Parts: sequence; structure tokens; C-alpha cells
Amino acid sequence: MKKLILVGMLLAAVGMPFAVQAQTSGTSLGSVTLGRNVMADGKPLASGTYQVRLTTESPKPGAGQTAESERYVEFVRGGKVMGREVASLVSQADIATTADSKRQPAAGAARVELLKGDDYLRVWINRGGMHYLIHLPVAAKG
Repeated sequence: MKKLILVGMLLAAVGMPFAVQAQTSGTSLGSVTLGRNVMADGKPLASGTYQVRLTTESPKPGAGQTAESERYVEFVRGGKVMGREVASLVSQADIATTADSKRQPAAGAARVELLKGDDYLRVWINRGGMHYLIHLPVAAKG
């Protein structure tokens, strides 16, 4: 009986990382460097360099929105998800009506900028004909 319990515990321990990895896997959108401490999904996210990963999860659509217009992205460092936030998805054809198209990053690149008033850091990723706009509130200095 002890051997059976030990085998079960070993299988559970070995299987655990695979289950976590499956839940958090997604499409890499690239690497960004945040120059300020920000808030992501209401939690602190320290300045630094992160891999941004697109998940398959969408927030509940608001009035006039579709589930395809927003998705969660994860900020990953050292293989660990450090934070997540909602990204607005805008096609290349529609970006000119949404944001200043003169400021858009080149295809395959990202742009991180502090918005007017210094209240938000915008992460703008242009990948595969889609623009991913992520707005992160700047953390209060304390």
C-alpha cells in the first residue's frame, strides 16, 4: 500500500508542471521593456523586460464589443507569469481609426510609451497584421 501511495505522489508531482504549463501556454508576441512600475490586472508589475504571451482567454465583452476584440496577455519573466492584462486587438485595416498610425511600431516590433499625463504606459505590439494595445496604469510612487 505504501508503494502505491508513493507512486501516486510521484506521478502527481511529475504531472503538476505539465498541467500548469498547459494552462499558461500561448502565442509569444515578443519582448518588451517596461521603464516604470505599473499595475496589471490590479496587481503590481515591476519595471523590467518581459516576454508578452497572448492567451486564448477573453474577458466578458462589454456593450458593443465582440469576444474577438480583447484577449488576455501574460507578462512572463524567467518562465514565470508575473502579471496579466487585457489587450485590445485591432486589425491593420482598422488601426488608423483607433490610434495615431504615424506612431505605430513596424511590423514584428513593439513600442512602449508613457501616455499624456503620465498615468498609463501603453504597450503596442504589431505582429502578423494585428495590433495589440495594452494599457497599464502607472503604479503610485511610494
